[in-house]
Amino acid sequence: MSEKTTGLEGIIAGKTAICAVTTTHELRYRGYAIDDLIAHCSFEAVAFLLIHGELPTQAELAAFYDRIKSYQTLPEPLRLVLEQIPASTHPMEVLRTGCSMLGTIEPESSAHNAKMIAERLLVALPSLLLYWYHYSRNAVRINTQTGQQHIAVHFLQLLHGKVSPFAQHALNTSLILYAEHEFNVSTFTARVVASTLSDFYSAITAAIGALRGPLHGGANEAAMALIHSFSTPEEAIIGVKKMLAQKQLIMGFGHRVYTESDPRSAIMKAQVLQLLPHQNDKDKQLFASAEAIETLMWQEKRLFPNVDFYSALAYHYCDIPTSLFTPLFVMARITGWSAHVIEQRANNRIMRPAAEYIGPAARKVNVKYN
Repeated sequence: MSEKTTGLEGIIAGKTAICAVTTTHELRYRGYAIDDLIAHCSFEAVAFLLIHGELPTQAELAAFYDRIKSYQTLPEPLRLVLEQIPASTHPMEVLRTGCSMLGTIEPESSAHNAKMIAERLLVALPSLLLYWYHYSRNAVRINTQTGQQHIAVHFLQLLHGKVSPFAQHALNTSLILYAEHEFNVSTFTARVVASTLSDFYSAITAAIGALRGPLHGGANEAAMALIHSFSTPEEAIIGVKKMLAQKQLIMGFGHRVYTESDPRSAIMKAQVLQLLPHQNDKDKQLFASAEAIETLMWQEKRLFPNVDFYSALAYHYCDIPTSLFTPLFVMARITGWSAHVIEQRANNRIMRPAAEYIGPAARKVNVKYN
């Protein structure tokens, strides 16, 4: 008999060799613990691991860095489309449109295969987002060819031209943490589309659309808005207590997969602490408020901060606009999505679940319609 569930909770929908969350709440990419990867790898090395299946040799990584530099420019037809998108557009919609448009210019083929497209999108997504960002606000056509081999530096340089080592390290760390997380909603969406044997760009565009939804993406933006709404820790405690009393959802806390803690959260909090001494007094106060909220949520609800909570503060300390927080999620997760599309294709069966019908009983049409 088929098991019934809402939201597919508890259902094993497939097998994967890409990512695992262990029973002890350890996150692993292809067998490597996340803290081990962060201690020894750049985001690009982790991206290579996810897309190609193994960590690169030094020669493979050097060649990958060269490809990253070569992928930074955007084709003119894509730039022209980006220039038509209003400044008021949500950045996630820009990524969705840009990804789809690139697929019409550089379509998938035997000469331009899935792994090549995955690498291209890894670099093209930050390039196209920031080309639109500057043009839509200041009518400036930026040169997206930075010559930088690290995605974090490429992004920060395109955004505002300043790249501190602390910001680079924090962003590199967050990209690794957001790169993959097994069968989450957007990844599952990508696999469903891939299971129909659609093209690579369609699967990724669908995944971006899924992450656009506030119940999946956007938690880091909401967490930043929450932290920013309080001037002091005392004010934060009073405000969050009021929200809890009103049964409001506090974004950035709890997780459907983890029950005791999110292993990524402590790592991002450590990055915030590295950035903290370089902030002004007002921004330092935000960290005090964040810690007060963290303590209160554990005392009142036994809820822990997830990766989004302190990632939000880290991005803010890197002078990244809040509207670009969720797009950064995309720039990391493109590696996981790509790995899953490739894996789905390798052992494919179209995904077609059953549904329990709860509509009206059998009935007849009593009127003739012409």
